Amino acid sequence: MKAHDGMYIDGAWRPAAGKDVIEVVNPADEQVIATVPAGTAEDVDAAVRAARAALPGWAATPPAERAARLAALRDVLVAREEEIAETVTAELGSPLAFSRTVHVGVPIAVAGSYADLAATYVFEEKVGNSTVYHEPVGVVGAITPWNYPLHQIVAKAAPALAAGCTIVLKPAEDTPLTARLLAEAVHEAGVPAGVLNLVTGLGPVAGQALVEHPDVDLVSFTGSTAVGRRIGATAGAAVKRVALELGGKSANVILPSADLARAVNVGVANVMANSGQTCSAWTRMLVHRDQYDEAVELAATAAAKYGDRIGPLVSAAQRARVRGYIEKGIAEGARLVAGGPESPRDKGYFVSPTVFADVTPEMTVAQEEIFGPVLCVLRYEDEEDALRIANGTVYGLAGAVWAGDEAEAVAFARRMDTGQVDINGGRFNPLAPFGGYKQSGVGRELGTYGLAEYLQTKSLQF
Repeated sequence: MKAHDGMYIDGAWRPAAGKDVIEVVNPADEQVIATVPAGTAEDVDAAVRAARAALPGWAATPPAERAARLAALRDVLVAREEEIAETVTAELGSPLAFSRTVHVGVPIAVAGSYADLAATYVFEEKVGNSTVYHEPVGVVGAITPWNYPLHQIVAKAAPALAAGCTIVLKPAEDTPLTARLLAEAVHEAGVPAGVLNLVTGLGPVAGQALVEHPDVDLVSFTGSTAVGRRIGATAGAAVKRVALELGGKSANVILPSADLARAVNVGVANVMANSGQTCSAWTRMLVHRDQYDEAVELAATAAAKYGDRIGPLVSAAQRARVRGYIEKGIAEGARLVAGGPESPRDKGYFVSPTVFADVTPEMTVAQEEIFGPVLCVLRYEDEEDALRIANGTVYGLAGAVWAGDEAEAVAFARRMDTGQVDINGGRFNPLAPFGGYKQSGVGRELGTYGLAEYLQTKSLQF
């Protein structure tokens, strides 16, 4: 076990204000692998003051130089790729191959995209007799989750840095080691002191102090809708901007003309990736009544193949939460066709890949975000019924539509109340906006849309 000391504040690692620590547990074997400081309001205040002091200089730095620092950060992440992947695997439990390709590969691509955008974005433009300036919002408080520990940080830090903002980062307490590596990479990339600061700590202590701090201009949060509501209320009372990427309960709509086997297999893979700990996972599979039995059989077979191929959940608490949902699904009458609440291993926070059939739209497992390897297969009568079910939750983050004709799939997708829809297995695009409708959030991440979240406009009339 390694005991880490200090917070990254004003370009240096400095001792925490208090003595409390957070234990980091390997979810595969339940062993404590490290400790990090549990930051306090005093640590947050020091970090915010450093960010505020660094803001004028970084905001005035030419965009080309900010782009160069982001390119350097991307290069450091590439050079340390294996170390980062091993760290993600150790504290999150993700299989190493998935850590390499997704947990490290995606944020490298995102960092590179913002290096390009910082160099090419139009921060000043003429509009009639006016000059419009796109200026940094100011000091950003970034609160990130554990499910994609590096990507979620880079998706906030890279556009904020490109915009000319300074940042105080409070990562999830379950995965702080990856955040420490990111801070080291920022330092190695030559980002000036105070531009990015790291405070590890608990959400109700360090996170709340960051949200409430009067010198934080924008709070960017990814996490549960319940916490997002509280952050939004606190920020709103202070007339402080927020960017909220919250929960999801996404629908995978398979229209009768689709390639059923492909749609089901890709849909199961989507849910099982990252052990189901993905807010945009297509956890509700909607299938026409005439194809329903075949789809259920295909899904059960596909899920069974993932038994030894997915990692554990991040913590004992998360495992208990997911098991509770599985038990609730059984109690409410859903038919278990794969998996179940029993632990598949003696050690580690594992949950079996689980598939429910005969799920009705009002069931708890069809309405609430489970955040585990659990798929619900729902039957629909016709296209209007499918649309009603797909839109019938408080969420609207992502989804998928499959059809034999792309235009047919697009026509259905256009009617879905959700922020992002994959058509016939569309690929991830780091330049496309990501964010939700309804209670799935406020604002967008990635590409120019993510950059705009960290900018405010000023116009001069001539």
